Amino acid sequence: MTRGNARELAMQLIYSHTFLGEDPQQVVNGRLEEEYYGCLAEENEIYAELPSRRQVKYLEQVVAGVHEEKDALNEIISKFSIGWDVTRISRLSRTIMQLALYEILHFEDVPENVAVSEAVRLTKKYDTDCASFVNGILGSYVRSRQPQEAEAPVTEEV
Repeated sequence: MTRGNARELAMQLIYSHTFLGEDPQQVVNGRLEEEYYGCLAEENEIYAELPSRRQVKYLEQVVAGVHEEKDALNEIISKFSIGWDVTRISRLSRTIMQLALYEILHFEDVPENVAVSEAVRLTKKYDTDCASFVNGILGSYVRSRQPQEAEAPVTEEV
């Protein structure tokens, strides 16, 4: 399974968790149950291969992490979605942005631009009309994190 597929699976697990309200670990375990997982391969190519142990660890971390930090992640989304109440943003786009923000904040091996690009890719695939909106919010957040270039001191010529 590729990292992109693991990310897509994570998005689906987080999205599923918002409806089921189950413990994040139960959501991961239930979906990764071998028999159930195999049936899903017919519906979506990301289920063609079981995730590795490392990918399962990633899935467990992001599903639990997004659950635990949902309010803080939604605060970031709210701050950068000027004029939009977070509850008006589709649940799917909100889930994708939460995942991207969680990766930006907690995974040093995931460059910010990759997290944003992957979020846009997932949005185009699952919530097509919202891709530029997601890109705008995440892009604004990433730009806000970059240190401001120090202005060169002005010196007078004598």
